[in-house]
Formats: sequence, structure tokens, C-alpha cells
Amino acid sequence: MLDFLIDRDPFSSFASIIFTQSDENIIKTYISPLTISNSYYILRKLGSHKKVIESLQKFLTITNITSISKKDVVLALNSKFNNLEDALQHFSAISHAKIDVILTRSIKEYKNSEVPVMTPETYLKTKYINPNA
Repeated sequence: MLDFLIDRDPFSSFASIIFTQSDENIIKTYISPLTISNSYYILRKLGSHKKVIESLQKFLTITNITSISKKDVVLALNSKFNNLEDALQHFSAISHAKIDVILTRSIKEYKNSEVPVMTPETYLKTKYINPNA
């Protein structure tokens, strides 16, 4: 059921590679709680609460979750980001010392980011992984 999350060409093949590598412990991935909330909202339109929860629980076996603190929210609200969700993702990443890059399709939304931002395709190319293989 989570296939829809990565079934957004050309994003799909790159996200699939990244999450496969996470599942194989080649890389470590992190998501914020927003990702779970947004995924639930979209998936719930496609299936029952029980099936969606089961799918999200499976997804959590291959990734880690950051936190979003009050400080992150205040920083996001007072930031130069035009999109609150992106600002929250950004400050959540900053608060989590292990985040060294934010992967997104919306690079332009992160022009004020203090963390390097890449598309999944660019990230894979920098890691010498052929995303088109």
C-alpha cells in the first residue's frame, strides 16, 4: 500500500532505491512525524484504518523518526520558509544531529536551509549509485 508514496515518476525509482538501501542497512534514513501523518491521510483514502496502520508499521521497520519540538515549531513559524511543512521538516532535521542531507523533490522550497538539500536522484549520483540501473 505504501507504493503510492514512491510511485511518483521520476521520483519513484530513486525513492525505491533509497528505501531498499535503508532496508538493507546500507544507509540510514530518517523521516519526521509529518511524513507518517501525511502518509496516513493519503493512504486512508485508499484502504481501511487497519491496513493503513499495518503498512505504516512495516515502513517504520526500515526508517527512523525524528522529533519535532516546540522550539522547532517556533523556529519554523518565524523562519523565511514559504511552506510551513517544509520549515518543520527542516528544523526537525537540524535538531537531529545525524541528519546530513534533506532529500526532497522541492529543492526550491529549501533555499533557506541550513542542511544540504538534494533530490533523491542527485543524492544517489553523489553516492556513486546509478539511479537508472
